[in-house]
Amino acid sequence: MEDRKPAALETERLLLRGFTPEDAAELYEYAKNPNVGPHAGWKPHESIDESLEIITDLFLVKYHIWAIVDKASGKMIGSIGLEEDSKRPGTGCMELGYAMDEGFWGRGLMTEAAEAVIRCGFLTMELPAVSIYHYPANHRSKRVIEKCGFHFEGILRKANRIYSGEIRDTACYSLVKDEWEKISVNKNT
Repeated sequence: MEDRKPAALETERLLLRGFTPEDAAELYEYAKNPNVGPHAGWKPHESIDESLEIITDLFLVKYHIWAIVDKASGKMIGSIGLEEDSKRPGTGCMELGYAMDEGFWGRGLMTEAAEAVIRCGFLTMELPAVSIYHYPANHRSKRVIEKCGFHFEGILRKANRIYSGEIRDTACYSLVKDEWEKISVNKNT
């Protein structure tokens, strides 16, 4: 298999790097938590083997998925990635998605990671837009989205069937490159 790891990104407190099979135990550690996956529509992992399978069959196959590593502890604490937006096919727009170990919530780390990936998307990948979606009950994700400057587009009602069979509404957001450039200039002044 060819090496499809994304280039590493670094922020003040985080290292974003490609996943390796050796990350399975740390992925399982946070992905088994029922407070993590169901908020994003995926079932909690049931074993380290399931986490390894997700790394090898998904994360290593899709190019733009990073492991989020806390620099202070060296621990892999989450995942973040960009993939083609299935709701905007053929546009070059990519969708941002993420998950993080509950023990690291509330510290601004996901916003820090998301800003680095969005920057990479616009400057390195030359994307015209980045989209993101969340289920309306996921208030923490909504807050990250707002901090990153995304624009609310609306609610797609009964738009996604999750692992349990439940069909949920989806809140839709986007950020186009010129909007992001204005946000970036304002943050640096």
